[in-house]
Amino acid sequence: MKILLGLLGALIVAVQVPLWTGKGGWLRAWEIDRQLEAQRARNGNLEARNAALAAEVRDLKQGLEAIEERARHELGMVRSDEVFYQIAAPVRANPASR
Repeated sequence: MKILLGLLGALIVAVQVPLWTGKGGWLRAWEIDRQLEAQRARNGNLEARNAALAAEVRDLKQGLEAIEERARHELGMVRSDEVFYQIAAPVRANPASR
């Protein structure tokens, strides 16, 4: 009887090992599920970035305000009827140098 129980126990273990560690086993399925969730998070971030870029492209195609804002900010351009004033911060002498 003990031999039969030992044999059945060994068979159960022999069936379970591939189920847990095999190519299509539970451990591999859990790893793939974790990778899938990480990829979905990356895709969500990329979709948000793509939506922002698409909105910027749409603004540049449709409105002149976005183009004007970029020209003013990035290139320092002004209109022909405007005067540009740049106010510099005052330079203070270092008290330790006196």
